[in-house]
Amino acid sequence: MENIRYGIVGLGNMGRAHRQSILDGKIEGLSLTAICDILESLPEKRDGEAQFTDVDEMIQSGEIDAIHICTPHPSHRKIGIKALEADLHVLMEKPLAVDKADCQALIQSYKDTGMKRVFAAMFNQRTDPHYTTLKDLIDTNQLGEIRRVHWSVTDWFRTEYYYAMGGWRATWKGEGGGVLLNQCPHNLDLFQWLFGMPQRVTGFLGFGRYHQIEVEDDATLLFQYNDGKNATFITSTGEAPGVNRLEVIADQGVVTVEENNILWNKNEVTSSEFSANSMSGFSKPETSIVNIPIEGRGGQHIEIIQNFINSIREGEELISPAMEGINSVELANASLLSAWKGKTIELPMDASKYASILKEKGDNSTFQKKKIDAQSMASADDFAKSNKT
Repeated sequence: MENIRYGIVGLGNMGRAHRQSILDGKIEGLSLTAICDILESLPEKRDGEAQFTDVDEMIQSGEIDAIHICTPHPSHRKIGIKALEADLHVLMEKPLAVDKADCQALIQSYKDTGMKRVFAAMFNQRTDPHYTTLKDLIDTNQLGEIRRVHWSVTDWFRTEYYYAMGGWRATWKGEGGGVLLNQCPHNLDLFQWLFGMPQRVTGFLGFGRYHQIEVEDDATLLFQYNDGKNATFITSTGEAPGVNRLEVIADQGVVTVEENNILWNKNEVTSSEFSANSMSGFSKPETSIVNIPIEGRGGQHIEIIQNFINSIREGEELISPAMEGINSVELANASLLSAWKGKTIELPMDASKYASILKEKGDNSTFQKKKIDAQSMASADDFAKSNKT
């Protein structure tokens, strides 16, 4: 079978990293036949690699079968729809779009094409064995009913330099949000993938609490479910060294997910059964400790791209279908709307109302970003080697 002709639009940190992974031969079944960005961002041209400064020209060029969209978030809807309408396979960097309304438009465009092509999203943390192992425990009902969830993921520390690297970063108009739209789409996607969507969202956010930015860099979220389960989600780009600790409190005990380990403090008898049958007012179920060592972080970006290519060539099931990308965006949007309104937001939320408020914030913003000079900007290329954005 011939290689899939692959194009990348947007050669920022992640676009450059993906291009290098392909050039290094880390992904099979594709040929990088086109890239697109502004002229100043295009690298030295390689044989067989067409270069474009206009994404419409690349989409219509006949040079590619699939496009990987790595541009700033607000452009995802427009470029994505054009690519889908041009009958291309599409892999979208996270988030799927800035707001729920744009996600709905992308999904509707995909449906209108008959969903004949592959449409995927870059939720690379779905390959992480920490979370795939936990998902197996949940899906096979080994934990029993989940009562409460607490996730503190504050290891997304970023500096002022990071935010100054791009004029679009950390602005309402250029990015559409902060930590919830840039770093935490991964975690919010994992949250809904593992535990499902809540019915109510309350957000307590800090806007520019730790940095000279206008968007949120600190968030404490409360998710409520109709079955009585509550969940808290805490994140920040201003806390160092930060933590990443996920606690799942279930009928069969407490599971804690941290670096390189899953610790299950397992009830020998479920808490509900013990409570119903015990003749003591203060006793607890006997427990045993189950340690599940975890090695590595999985295939991450490379595995998602390989899965995307395999799905095109062989029909392999997608790890992260783009149509599921709307869920993490809705959680982020609802959290922001809750903070702006000072009230709990019911899901599904009103997508058009949120979109109009976000547009108004972008249009009326007078915030002036800190800038860095071009020489300093050049050194930022090293950041492309990182798996985080």
